[in-house]
Amino acid sequence: MTEKYKIYLSEDTKTRLANDAELFEFTRKDGTVNLNGFLKELIVNYFDQYRNGNDELLSNLLGEFTSVKALKSKDASVLAEKIIRTYINNKEPQSGKSAVITLTVSGESYEIIRIIENNLLKENSLSGYIKDMFLSYLSIPRSKREEIIFKDTYEAINRAISESRVLSFTSRGHDRKAVVEPYMIATSKEEQFSYLLCHDRKQKKNRSFRISRLSNVFITSQTFRRDNMIGDELARKALRSPNSMSKDIHAVVRMTERGKQMYTMIVKNRPYITYADGDLYHFDWPELQLEEYFRRFGKDAVVVSPASLKQKLRGYYSHALEAYEQP
Repeated sequence: MTEKYKIYLSEDTKTRLANDAELFEFTRKDGTVNLNGFLKELIVNYFDQYRNGNDELLSNLLGEFTSVKALKSKDASVLAEKIIRTYINNKEPQSGKSAVITLTVSGESYEIIRIIENNLLKENSLSGYIKDMFLSYLSIPRSKREEIIFKDTYEAINRAISESRVLSFTSRGHDRKAVVEPYMIATSKEEQFSYLLCHDRKQKKNRSFRISRLSNVFITSQTFRRDNMIGDELARKALRSPNSMSKDIHAVVRMTERGKQMYTMIVKNRPYITYADGDLYHFDWPELQLEEYFRRFGKDAVVVSPASLKQKLRGYYSHALEAYEQP
């Protein structure tokens, strides 16, 4: 069965939800963001966590209030629920534009909406309850929000890691099914996405896959013995750049004062400085990531070495100049 519901919230909240839907790549065939599909997944995967958190908070507040002899049990319950609803759950800004989402649910998401309607509303409306759930979700760091949205994938990967079982899956951006030995999940501090760090037996190399891009994840019956050398190498990558398994190169970059300021401000995929010598900054980092990062700096960060990286950036700016000189 399919039903449609109007959910009223602020324009800011709607925008933040749409941003997550886009970042986690919930899209339709035409490439547009599929906000409804994302929200259905949010409701299904977050409902139990949200409800249990509210129940625990309510229980704690009731314990405090019922200890006050002058307060009756019924009044304590009403007061506790009002505090949760008014002061804890409702974190939307009080001013600004309002928005409405037409939420179309079916299957499991419809069943959850029915549970909420029949058992959990009390003095709240369905729209208010769903809005509070969305706000609670948005208060969580993005890496943990990713874990909520892709709950089944995380659970399968963690089980395979704990049992040393081989995993198979497909990944957007790769041409074939991957069959790997999973070692760990690591989060990129700058991107706030999580990655599966693993070893590909067939290709005989370590690999990294963004978890939100995995599908058809299957735990095979095949087990593997963890290799300490592989584990140590992946652990080092987890601390530095879990989104790439490329080998590090030593690069020297000359930065202007503006370039130094840009380095402090541009945090996405930012390479760590090995050491600095005046205006010369030394990095030990994958070449592709250095190239992609310093493309944004123009003349304020010039590669001194290695020659391969210098040539790549020179070619990038040369092609850009040619394009701009076209009539």
